[in-house]
Amino acid sequence: MGTPPPTPAADRAFARPRRRAVAALAALAALVAVAAGVLFDLRTPAVAPPDAPATEFSASRAYEHVQVVAARTHPAGSPANDQVRGHLERTLRDLGLETSVQDTVAPEAGQLSGAASGTTLARVRNVVARLPGTDPTGRVFLVAHYDSVQSGPGGNDDAAGTSTILEVARALTSGPKPRNDVVFVLTDAEEACLCGAAAFAAEHPLAADGGVVLNLEARGSTGPVIMFETSRRNAALVDVFGRAAPHPVGTSFAVEVYRLLPNDTDFTAFLDENFAGLNSAYLDGGAIYHTPLDTPASMDRRSLQHHGDNALALAREFGRIDLDTLAAGHDATYFPVPGGLVRYPGWATWPLALAAVLAVGALGWLARRRGRTSLPRLAAGFGLALVPVVVAPLAAWLLWAGVLAVRPGYAELLDPYRPGWYRLAVVALAAAVLFGWYALTRRAVGPAALAVGGLGWLALFGVLLALAAPGGSYLATLPALAGALAGLVALALRIDGPGPVVAVTVGAAVGVLVLLPTVVLLFPALGMGMGAVAALFAVLLGLAALPVVDLLHPPAGGERGMAAARARRRGALPALAAALAAAVFAGVGLAVDRFDAAHPIPTHLMYALDAGTGQARWLSHETDPQPWTDGYVGGVEQVDGEFPGLGDTELRTGPAPAADLPAPTVQVLADDTALNRRTLRLRIVPQRQVRLLTLHVDVNTAHVQQATVAGRPVFFDRITGEQRWDFGIVFHAPPPEGVEVTLVLAPKADRAALRVMDASDGLDALPGFRPRPADVGVVGSHSSEMLAVARTYQL
Repeated sequence: MGTPPPTPAADRAFARPRRRAVAALAALAALVAVAAGVLFDLRTPAVAPPDAPATEFSASRAYEHVQVVAARTHPAGSPANDQVRGHLERTLRDLGLETSVQDTVAPEAGQLSGAASGTTLARVRNVVARLPGTDPTGRVFLVAHYDSVQSGPGGNDDAAGTSTILEVARALTSGPKPRNDVVFVLTDAEEACLCGAAAFAAEHPLAADGGVVLNLEARGSTGPVIMFETSRRNAALVDVFGRAAPHPVGTSFAVEVYRLLPNDTDFTAFLDENFAGLNSAYLDGGAIYHTPLDTPASMDRRSLQHHGDNALALAREFGRIDLDTLAAGHDATYFPVPGGLVRYPGWATWPLALAAVLAVGALGWLARRRGRTSLPRLAAGFGLALVPVVVAPLAAWLLWAGVLAVRPGYAELLDPYRPGWYRLAVVALAAAVLFGWYALTRRAVGPAALAVGGLGWLALFGVLLALAAPGGSYLATLPALAGALAGLVALALRIDGPGPVVAVTVGAAVGVLVLLPTVVLLFPALGMGMGAVAALFAVLLGLAALPVVDLLHPPAGGERGMAAARARRRGALPALAAALAAAVFAGVGLAVDRFDAAHPIPTHLMYALDAGTGQARWLSHETDPQPWTDGYVGGVEQVDGEFPGLGDTELRTGPAPAADLPAPTVQVLADDTALNRRTLRLRIVPQRQVRLLTLHVDVNTAHVQQATVAGRPVFFDRITGEQRWDFGIVFHAPPPEGVEVTLVLAPKADRAALRVMDASDGLDALPGFRPRPADVGVVGSHSSEMLAVARTYQL
């Protein structure tokens, strides 16, 4: 390894600088054109005007609904939410649709289970409208939630989905009736517990026979709408999506990732009831997610148009076809390309992965036979190719850690307000690592060995993904297979002609088509905190394009002494340029993305009052409190014993003045003892307008054997370990008259201790509260600005 490898024939063919430069420029221009096509295809469509044809979707018309729905915050159970629901009912009835409100108490999506944290339920009022089909083979459900979080008006989340459904309903009623029933479901209490969707999917008569669900969401303010989740065995559904949606953006890799995450939307409740369907959302602009900044003005109406174009087209197509034909025995593999969606059966994953491994092996064998490399160099190339795969994500993580050190407020944001410069910095840093690694290893090992080694890792990753996440295997398998086949073709062509360069450029172009959309979409999907993942895929793209990268370097081998040194310096220029670009981009990001009144630094603060003792505290989940929060809280304490149901057990706390606020009351409706069991029938009544109500039973005083809440039986696991609370409920959107609870107790003491708590929102009227400065905002959290009042009752 100490002497330079023999000069490959391909390098000799392009030994003259001018000829090599022309080849490099032509190849790079081709790849840039492919990349431009990929990026252009991911753009959002133009906004249709208010006077667009009645049968088409118009974001301009839909936006009028956004302004009504998101006029102010409207969490489930609030008067503002009642007003939104009234607007939805009137709009759908005016279209001539059969419209009703499902008013019920529902559990959280999934199995009811209680224990210490508390079984979650809510009073929900879903708005449901039906467009009858002419000859139904099933039902198509368009679903979005109309409630917002308590900390923001939900201009995007989910006024986007709600307004899209209203405009789609208008467009569908303006044209021929569909063959299948189309049901518009606007759910309540999604932000609290997915309870509205759970109630509809499990209990509504229209849901009894299942069907196809199109769930519409938003987790940001801009960007393309991504179809990121499907039901199992999705091949037929994806085929409809690919051929019917005018802007089909989605990847089977996203589906695999989302299935592994703990995140949920209303779509989860439908999956629990074995519905088929697709889940879509736009994700960019995540800094405003669940904050007061999520207003109608923040919405990119092109993203709204994207939502509507796809939803309307899919509603028409699913409304037209025989829904019984959608059953499939496998998932599809799919990804976007300019002009459409590539898709193939999931069963082809393993044959393609193995074909890629064999093709890379054949390329290494043929390269060795043709004298381009040797077996030791192939082994070295494979080992060295792992270096950028590891170093680039690590460098991206270190870059973001450095940015957080300068701008710690980013830690509370899903993404910076203006993340573009930071994303460019990560990509440039990945390029710097790849170029630097290649410049250092190219002369010692040789271009052929490094190219085969890079493709070898891609092929290996394809196999690993086929095992762990089959829908993502294409990301490595297809570039590896295309690169290996291109290399085999290049070796078979005349060395002194353009054929080899054309072949390897085509192979690299496949890598760009397959991997670039993933790099672009991963940034908004995961946020800058996970920018290392995007850096990993950027490096994989670079490995797929190594033969084209090689054209940027002088021929390997042949030079000695000063000439060799000059060649190494020229080879290092791309790495230096990329590293400089990364530093510049990060610096520009810090300069332009400053916290101000329009882009406030996020903070988290709550207030908790024990009405029995008169003691009050400020609470915050900030691990490193901002200066404003630091004025309220200090050390970390366990608070779940005194305020069960807050969700966080360890919080920063500080003393607060006691406000004159009443705790919820406990009315005993019945108290019977028989066979060493005590049955308590209670009504928990809030004494003010609240968002949620909780009840917990002290394990030291009683064991709960059975329980019902608002007439629903609650099943729970017996707790183990040292926990204070034997049983609990968290009830969202409680009615003013309160919630009836029946407990069957096995007494352990003379009196059972019950801890009740309610919570509302807004701290402005509290004693001791100092309004936030203009550049201090509210973090996107379900407990931000929460005001909790608790009390213990001995019964």
